Amino acid sequence: MKHGFVKVAAVTPNIRVADVWYNCDEICTQMKEAEEEGAKIIVFPELCITGYTCGDLFTQNVLLRETRKAVLKIAEETRGTGTLVFVGMPLEVDGELYNACAALNNGKILGFTTKTFLPNYAEFYEMRQFRPGPDKARTIVFEDEEVMFGPQILYQADSMPELIVSAEICEDVWSPIPPSIQSAREGAVIIVNCSASDETVGKDSYRRKLISGQAARLIAGYIYANAGEGESTTDVVFGGHNLIAENGTILKEAKRFTNETIYSEIDIHRLISERRKNTTFQNAKERVLPKILFKMNAGRTMITRKFSPTPFVPQDKEEREKRCEEILTIQAMGLKKRMVHTNSKKAVVGISGGLDSTLALLVTAKAFDMIGKKRSDIIAVTMPCFGTTDRTYQNACLMAKKLGATLMEVPIGDAVMQHFHDINHSEEDRDVTYENAQARERTQVLMDIANKEWGMVIGTGDLSELALGWATYNGDHMSMYGVNASVPKTLVRYLVAYYANNCEDKELQEVLNDVLATPVSPELLPPEEGEIAQKTEDLVGPYELHDFFLYYMIRFGYEPSKIYRIARMAFWGEYDDETILKWLQTFYRRFFSQQFKRSCLPDGPKIGSVALSPRGDWRMPSDACVAVWMKDLEEL
Repeated sequence: MKHGFVKVAAVTPNIRVADVWYNCDEICTQMKEAEEEGAKIIVFPELCITGYTCGDLFTQNVLLRETRKAVLKIAEETRGTGTLVFVGMPLEVDGELYNACAALNNGKILGFTTKTFLPNYAEFYEMRQFRPGPDKARTIVFEDEEVMFGPQILYQADSMPELIVSAEICEDVWSPIPPSIQSAREGAVIIVNCSASDETVGKDSYRRKLISGQAARLIAGYIYANAGEGESTTDVVFGGHNLIAENGTILKEAKRFTNETIYSEIDIHRLISERRKNTTFQNAKERVLPKILFKMNAGRTMITRKFSPTPFVPQDKEEREKRCEEILTIQAMGLKKRMVHTNSKKAVVGISGGLDSTLALLVTAKAFDMIGKKRSDIIAVTMPCFGTTDRTYQNACLMAKKLGATLMEVPIGDAVMQHFHDINHSEEDRDVTYENAQARERTQVLMDIANKEWGMVIGTGDLSELALGWATYNGDHMSMYGVNASVPKTLVRYLVAYYANNCEDKELQEVLNDVLATPVSPELLPPEEGEIAQKTEDLVGPYELHDFFLYYMIRFGYEPSKIYRIARMAFWGEYDDETILKWLQTFYRRFFSQQFKRSCLPDGPKIGSVALSPRGDWRMPSDACVAVWMKDLEEL
């Protein structure tokens, strides 16, 4: 369970209705297979020891007696395995019959969770045989052993105290106030559901939304094991629609009508981190639910779930295009409001022919269209200097022309040389002063043009640059409104590509595609044989790696060693382990040392779940030490 990953399984055995011992053998066989796959929590369907569709056979003494024996045998099979198993069964207590699920661990029955809400409508008639569970759990004697009985029982792992599991049964989650709400408020991070939900047209979609929604609402993992083939088809059919969800995301889903066992890993530490940050998730003030320890063998969980190498970018093409249009609209709406509020007559955008300034110009054009202002009031300023290449210069000029902006060219070479003379800096010394003097001169030019034209300087820097501090303080670091401030570099690329693919002007499309093909560079060093000499990713590392690191550090609070582990999976075959580790160390060093630049950012719109504005998502002291984060990496 290193890094909080716990492997879980939802299992649908192929049963025979009312054949207790056949079903018992099938459950044990499937349980062993799940254990061999490394599952630590294994969930079976509702009433699966007997079958859900027994009807009035549930009132037969022989069925109930054999069920009691069978659950003891299944419990014995868990001895020494370190697994927690939930299996559905009918249970008679004090002369009344309950729909329950038994929690089994290390050869024992830890408790019986009862079903609270019994459906008695349409094809369901559970109240004919069963009673709703009690309001509160209590102790009963089962086969000479004291066992907890009732709703909302909590099970806590002895080797991983933060892992707390609770169960509910089928209809419970469909009710207005599911029992799992209180369980989660008292610490349960995984909810299991032993279910027998039949299939009707469209019900699978509703069920999927219900389970993912409950996992999101509770900020929990949710394991849903459903009855399948083997149940009686007298009136209904069951499809074995098993689901494993985590905080609103379906991690794994069974193909219906196949009795498929599904596995995934639920990230307990991620859930706890989310709850910790979410102030509307309020723990119960009084802890009243019973808590039972279970034995779980500690070990390293083999991860089978996938991690996208571009977590900021949807993998589905249709969803990605929808997201791109939404982001461009959010950016433009933010700028529109600021332009109207300040009564700015013009917008001033420094254009270099690079990705960030291209996106800023596209967003500004969209904002002007929304306002109803003519695009010629956008002043696109190109400021060639020592590192400018003909390729980027021509792209910047053509792009401004095709978008209808007013192009202004202000060469800054002479001004920078004068500045070098004023501060007694040799032009042959290509150090950080040489580079930053150009960036600050560009910013001065933009600010003064904005003052002259009663305009606003539109910032072009993106989220990835802010994370790494890859910006000149009081240079390109500063603007009057930063439209790209919460857009990571990997997403910038997709947004420009989306615009290119959807514009009707073929010449503009060509220039945008060439911008996409141009290496990322601040162009502060002289070209080599006409080509860009200074490539950002050669200096600070690949932006796709840094965006991956940033996402999991900020969004979920992952420790460096955990980010390294999942990055190796996400970038398998693309980057070797040494390369990932090298740039991960660089990321943390730069992130901690460059907070002072983020602490005084200009305003800019938030577009996603990760942002670094000091007024909103990320408030960090500029003098925080990186030592414990680096130590975590050193201990790999």
